[in-house]
Amino acid sequence: MNKTIPTTTSEYQLQPTRLQEQLDDGTTRCHLCLWRCKLKHGQRGFCQAHVNRHGTLYNLSYGILSAIDVGRIEDKPVRHYRPGTQVMSVGSYGCNFRCRGCHNLEISWGVDALDELARGESKAAYVTPQALIDVALRQGVEGIAFTYSEPAVWLEYVIDVSKLARENNLYTVYVSNSFVTDEGLAEMAPWVDVLCSDIKSLDDAFYKDICPVSNVEQVLASIAEAQRLGMHVETRTNIIPGKNDDPQMLRAMADWIRQNLGADSPWHITRFFPAYQLSDIPMTPSESLWQAHDMAMQAGLKHVYVYDDKGCDCATENRPVADFLNGKVDDIHQVKKCAASCCGDEGILLKKYEAESR
Repeated sequence: MNKTIPTTTSEYQLQPTRLQEQLDDGTTRCHLCLWRCKLKHGQRGFCQAHVNRHGTLYNLSYGILSAIDVGRIEDKPVRHYRPGTQVMSVGSYGCNFRCRGCHNLEISWGVDALDELARGESKAAYVTPQALIDVALRQGVEGIAFTYSEPAVWLEYVIDVSKLARENNLYTVYVSNSFVTDEGLAEMAPWVDVLCSDIKSLDDAFYKDICPVSNVEQVLASIAEAQRLGMHVETRTNIIPGKNDDPQMLRAMADWIRQNLGADSPWHITRFFPAYQLSDIPMTPSESLWQAHDMAMQAGLKHVYVYDDKGCDCATENRPVADFLNGKVDDIHQVKKCAASCCGDEGILLKKYEAESR
């Protein structure tokens, strides 16, 4: 089921999906995230970044960068792993959730960018794993964070970069919604140092609103499994007025963290800012954030952090990707011809979902 990833070249090319299973009915199932999409030839998964080409799944977004930034590890937010160090954040395109208040819509959902990759029309920057390590070393950072989009979507690239990062004394951070399979966690755990994961709610209805096949227990189980596998884990909750701000539920979150991750496990509480389909909801009052903080401390958590001024790990104000890379802008943004010419509208499952959700 685990596909061998070939040695990458300096030119963009499709890479086999790392966890896939050919089924007797001629379809192929992806085992990267808990959607476990079952795809026919020409179809793409819900994340839109993996395509079935004649029975083999390929990752369209391998090495494709949407954003790069350099900053403190505390901004991920991670506070109990290598505090005070600088980390280079990178993202691609695609996500297995459809959060209605998403601030990284163009990057995280990646609809247009991934359609362009599938059609061989993309001008997004392509960076090999070694070239990304070289960028990090030139920037003088101590680590690389995979963020802005859900890292499970390009797990092949995450693992290849993380292996090289380890060889170059760089740590790696995986900023995630934790809707990932145990198989995916087992693949990444030996190489990825830190998981910063959302716990969005303890209400199944909240999760199903942004991902119809998800539930709370799946997400919590993934977070606990990541820690069991040896990753340093920190969790984050973005408190949205009227959606996930019930005091009893927030207290239950704190209890779960203490019981399953330990009293020393950090919990980051962030403010919601209106965006996309939740533009009519006001930003979170400070009182709600600090009420959650106080309840968490009463529940026995020792490290609870409140962010009045920061809600998500956004890439809206980042410098252009080309600023970080060696080479001319025109060369970096040449058209990337995808090797698969089989993606027609019949394989674009995402747009069906979008039509239903608006």
